[in-house]
Amino acid sequence: MKEISFRTDVLPLKDELFRLALRITLNRADAEDVVQETMLKVWNRRETWDTLESIEAFCLTICRNIALDKLKRADNHSATLEEDGMDRADRSYDSNPEEQTVQRDRVTMVRKLIDQLPEKQRTCMQLRDMEGKPYKEIAKVMGITEQQVKVNIFRARQSIKEKFQQIEQYGL
Repeated sequence: MKEISFRTDVLPLKDELFRLALRITLNRADAEDVVQETMLKVWNRRETWDTLESIEAFCLTICRNIALDKLKRADNHSATLEEDGMDRADRSYDSNPEEQTVQRDRVTMVRKLIDQLPEKQRTCMQLRDMEGKPYKEIAKVMGITEQQVKVNIFRARQSIKEKFQQIEQYGL
């Protein structure tokens, strides 16, 4: 097994942990708290690092569990993602302000639809589509089978697609 270093192996994961925490808590401040608490827990369990297969999966699992605990305590189901620094709209429409606005509205709508997904679907989709994690690692982080991961991702995508098409066809 490889020697694990907090500085080179764990600290670089902070952005990934933040995105996962943000996707679960839907609140920037809470996500920052979750990442800090995750880092502390990982550090305090450093004596077990040499037995780990993947420090990344270990950190993501701790982060997910802390975020879910925070969510349960705060009962924060109605919040939405903050827009600060999150605008990643397609820039191919830069020359046309109308198209730019339509594109930005669509991205916002998809974010809101993702926020409305059940937690398991939302987390699976976050880890797969936004973080690019393999199914095996997602299954390990979430404590479910690879097949359940695939089913959750499929259902999340279908749900978003159906709701998006309804809104596009008929409006809000």
